[in-house]
Amino acid sequence: MTSFRARVALCAVAVLGVLAGAVGCSTGSGSGAAASSPTAAANAAGMYNPNLDLGSSLGSLPAPDFRLTNQFGQPMSLSQFRGKVVMLSFEDSECTTVCPLTTQSMLEAKQLLGAAGDKVQLLGVDANPDAVKVADVLAYSRAHGMVNQWDFLTGSLPQLKSTWRAYNVAVQIQQGQIDHTPALFVIDQQGRERKLYLTQMAYSSIGQSAQVLADEIASLLPGHPHVASQQSLATVTVTSPADHVTLASAQSGGGTVALGPGKPRLVMFFATWLAEVYDLKSELIGANSYVAAARREGLPQLTAVDETVVEPSAQTVRSYLKNLGTTLNYPVALDTTGRVADGYQVQDQPWFVLVSASGKIVWSHDGWLSPSALESAAKRAVS
Repeated sequence: MTSFRARVALCAVAVLGVLAGAVGCSTGSGSGAAASSPTAAANAAGMYNPNLDLGSSLGSLPAPDFRLTNQFGQPMSLSQFRGKVVMLSFEDSECTTVCPLTTQSMLEAKQLLGAAGDKVQLLGVDANPDAVKVADVLAYSRAHGMVNQWDFLTGSLPQLKSTWRAYNVAVQIQQGQIDHTPALFVIDQQGRERKLYLTQMAYSSIGQSAQVLADEIASLLPGHPHVASQQSLATVTVTSPADHVTLASAQSGGGTVALGPGKPRLVMFFATWLAEVYDLKSELIGANSYVAAARREGLPQLTAVDETVVEPSAQTVRSYLKNLGTTLNYPVALDTTGRVADGYQVQDQPWFVLVSASGKIVWSHDGWLSPSALESAAKRAVS
C-alpha cells in the first residue's frame, strides 16, 4: 500500500499556444469558455457556479496520438478510436481526491446519452509516476466499478511522461503526494481536440459536470441525441454542520442517520474504494475503540459518512459493510448527493471533521488516525 494521495491541480501549469490561460487553479470558467458551451447557453447560471468548469475550447487541433496499455494488458492507441467521440482523462491510479469525481462524471455523461453512448469511448491515462503497473490501473478500475466501462491506460514511465507533455498535463510529487492537472479532454470523431475540462473538488457537482460533458458530446454526434438530464447548473446548496439532515443508513436493518447541531460530533468521511490503497477493514473496525473511549470519557460520538456519490452503487457500500465480519459500533450514513461532504468541506478520503454543538467545524484532519490519536484530538478540540 502506498502513502500517496492525489491532490487537486497544480497552481502553476506550463501550457502552450491555445491552452494558455485554460489551465490553472481557478475554480470556475472564464466568460469566454462559458459562452461557447451548449449547456451554458441553455442555463446561464452555470457561468457563476464556482464548482463547475464549463469547458475551454481547444480550436479543433489534432489530438496527439499515443500508444499505451490498458487494464487488461492490451496495447491501445488513441487513433484506433477514430469514428467515436473520446473522453480522455488523466487520473492517478491511487487517487483519493479529485480523480474519482472525474471518473464518475465521465461514466454518468456517457449514460446520459442513452444508446448514443455506444459512440463514445472513455479513456484514462495514469498520472501517478509511482504506480504505473497494469495491476495498478486494473485495481483502480475494479475499485470504481469501471473494469468494463473504460480503458485505463498505462505504460513505461518514459511513455507516460511523453503523453503528459503532449497534453500539457503537469505531474509531480511534492512531500510524498501526487500533484497533477485534473484534465479531461473531449476529442471528436476525426481525432480533434474540442474542449478541455478541469474537474473541480466538489462532490455535489458531479451530476452537473456529467451533464455539461454529455451536452458537448451530443453536439458532436449525428442527430444531436437527447441528453437524459437537464438539471440546473446553478451553484448547489450544500448541507453544512449547522443544518439538520437525515441520511439513509448503510448498515443492515436500514433506517436513517441524523446529522446536525445539538451535540458535538466526530464525523468520518470515507468510501469503500479506499480498500485499494489502505487496509480499510482494519481502519473501520479500529474506530470501534474510539467509540468505546468516547463513551467512557464523554467525548463526541463518531458518525461515519460514505461518499456514495463516487461509489459504484449504494449496494456496493452495504455489501462491503455486511462482509466485514464484525459489527461497527457507530452509524454509517450514505451521502448520495455529495452535498454533505461539500458542506463539511471534505477535500480527501478519509476526512475527519469535529463539529461543535452549535454546528461549527472546530477541527478537521486529512487521512487516517489511530483511535488514541483521534481521542487526543477530540479532547483538545472540545477543551
